[in-house]
Amino acid sequence: MSVIKHKEQRVGIFIDTQNLYHSSKNLYNAKVNFGQIVKDALAGRRLVRAVAYVITTESGEEKSFFEALEKVGIETKTKNLQIFAGGAKKADWDVGLAVDAIKLAPKLDTVIIISGDGDFIPLVEYLQVNEGCQVEVIAFGKSASAKLKEAADDFIDLDQNARKYLMGFGGGRERGRK
Repeated sequence: MSVIKHKEQRVGIFIDTQNLYHSSKNLYNAKVNFGQIVKDALAGRRLVRAVAYVITTESGEEKSFFEALEKVGIETKTKNLQIFAGGAKKADWDVGLAVDAIKLAPKLDTVIIISGDGDFIPLVEYLQVNEGCQVEVIAFGKSASAKLKEAADDFIDLDQNARKYLMGFGGGRERGRK
């Protein structure tokens, strides 16, 4: 399917920060350049809203990261890391991201989901069918759900130009590869 991108399109960007953070760490042992990803995702179109869904920890060490996101025009929504009695930890924003995308969809032509999480397939399908939105997905292809890539109107694979989208990636061998 051919995807149409023009400067008058109203775009909403929804970033599953944890998904990208873990993918870049596991694949490349590097940090994500969210500003560059958002800039390229936008492709000269009209940004209505860019939201990163992030987790706060007790130490507060992520404060400078949140400030960096806001500096490049990305709004942050935070949720505390849940630690259960047995020591298990939970940090999940999937429902919050999905609800926000659905609420904003009537004001958007294009929804961009920055995540490779297959849990977003029903959201992609809902936005396409019920809201008439073009839905684009951006993620590291090596760790993204194949079915999510198929469901999207367009898929941008960050692995194709990893150096551009990562910070602290020395360009040496990928982690785990020889």
